[in-house]
Formats: sequence, structure tokens, C-alpha cells
Amino acid sequence: MYEERPALLDGAVLWSRTAVAGPAAERPVLPDGCMDLIWADGALLVAGPDTHAFLPGEFAARYAGVRFAPGDAPAFFGVPAHELRDRRVALGALWGDAEARRLGERITEAPDPAAALEELVLRRAAATPEPDPLLRAVVARLDAGRPVAETAEAVGLGVRRLHRRSLDAFGYGPKTLARVLRLQRALTLVRAGVPYAEAALRAGCADQAHLARETRALAGTTLGAYTASLGAKSETPLPSGSSTTA
Repeated sequence: MYEERPALLDGAVLWSRTAVAGPAAERPVLPDGCMDLIWADGALLVAGPDTHAFLPGEFAARYAGVRFAPGDAPAFFGVPAHELRDRRVALGALWGDAEARRLGERITEAPDPAAALEELVLRRAAATPEPDPLLRAVVARLDAGRPVAETAEAVGLGVRRLHRRSLDAFGYGPKTLARVLRLQRALTLVRAGVPYAEAALRAGCADQAHLARETRALAGTTLGAYTASLGAKSETPLPSGSSTTA
């Protein structure tokens, strides 16, 4: 079973999940521009930003995670996003094994691990620099379908400088981020029952064929297979928080 709600940390999502068997456990994680901190029965993991679908495997019975807004996690973890691109790593690799073990044990002993994880994130975030408003403006413009060059000009950066900033903040360049956000917009419309062709145009694709190519490239599936998978309850996989599930 999977549950989520807006986290107390601005822009983040708090989710919890109990492991399941069967097809729902094998559903891929789709790129979404995010990174997650994940507690998995005592272990603390970091899911970096994905550039393609990730098929997780179950290794714990209970999970909780905080999914950070795009661009917010690198300052929290103290590492550029591109170093974690398409990776899942133990938190100990970033903060030290002893510290990660101590924090993991504290969360495990709490009556509500998800709430304890959220408390940890809030406490750490209070000692972390505020999210860069320029980067949030970049995400907002790209998510609205604005072109990369126009976005760079609007935020006062050259295209090359925006690319460098994006690698550190999002794990990949602004063109890839724009594709990921566009696919998420389209699939949100598909989940709402909007026909493929209309969803493609409303999301910013040239046509349905364009959306079909992007779905295969980024989500690793076809539109038909994606729609068929909606009959199963959505799950957030592991250890990936860098992505929402389809």
C-alpha cells in the first residue's frame, strides 16, 4: 500500500509504502526531475535523478521517503545532482556510515517512521541554504512549456551557464529536464482519461507520435502498456525517490 501527502518542507512530498508482491511490485519508476531520501526498514538511501525508467526490486517490507522538489536536494545532501544521476546510494556514502546508521536507527525506533523521517529532513533543511529562487524559476518556466533559450534569457543566464547550473541542480541539462517535465504533464493527463492525441498537444508535444516516442524513451514503455498498467494501484518503488511512479 502506498500513501503520500505534501511534506512540511516546502515543495516536498512525504510518502510511505509497504512492500507488495506481484505485478505492482515490478512497475518502473519514471523520471520526474526529483531526488528522494528513503528509509527502508532501517537503511537510509538516496535516489538520484533518473534519465530513464528504473525497475526496482523489493528488499524491505516498509519504506518511507521524502521526495524533494526539483533542484532542492543537492544542497541538502551536499553533492551535485549529476554525481547521483541514475544511481541509488547509501546515505552513509554522503554523510558517513556512523551518522547514517544513527539516523536510521532513530527513525526505525519511532512509532511513525515516515513522520520521523520528515522531522529529520526539516531539522537538516533548517541548517541548509534556502532553495535558489532562480532554479525554481527555471523549473516553473520549463514546466510551463517555455523553450530553454527563452528560459535562460528570462532568468538572466546564458544557455551554457544554465546548462552548467542545471547539471548541479537537476542532474542533467535543461533540455532533458524539459522533456521529463513534459512527459509527466502528458501522463498526468492520460491518467485523467484525456485521449492520447489531446494529452500530447496539451502537454507540449508536437503530436501523439511524439508523445509515444518520448514515453518509450523516458518511461521504457508504450502508451498502451502505460494505460493498461493504470488498472493496478500506483506504488512508489525503491530505492528511488528521484521519481514518481506511473
